[in-house]
Amino acid sequence: MGILVNIVCADEEEVEAIGESQHPVVEWSGIEARDVDTAKIVTLHCLLTGDGLEDAFYTYEPVYVAGDEGPIVLRIPDEIMEKLAGLDEEAIERVGEELAATEEFEMSGWPAEEVQSLVEELSELARLADSQGQAMFVWMHPLLT
Repeated sequence: MGILVNIVCADEEEVEAIGESQHPVVEWSGIEARDVDTAKIVTLHCLLTGDGLEDAFYTYEPVYVAGDEGPIVLRIPDEIMEKLAGLDEEAIERVGEELAATEEFEMSGWPAEEVQSLVEELSELARLADSQGQAMFVWMHPLLT
């Protein structure tokens, strides 16, 4: 089973609307990132902060849950958004390479170029969210295949 993932920037009070949306990137600025699960997001968090995996996992409790088979929404911490927004081209490349070499991405068979592209898109989205005084949210919906 795969996961349909939209990562969007929005105002804090829009969490419920994001959770109820069928396709958040149509309604908010964002990216589609299929199969980017919580473990992959936490792995990126750890690379950016040096935090331990277990500690980082606790910062990604869902802020919205739509039942057993519906979407969940996670909020990306401000610290991570700021770090993503502050990455220059060289840092994006370095983080992308390090992330691609992690167990989470290697085991999923992600090509290094796709991981690099993901980091670049997340950095751009973080800059947009920061410039608009918004937060970043991860909408995840299981694909029933």
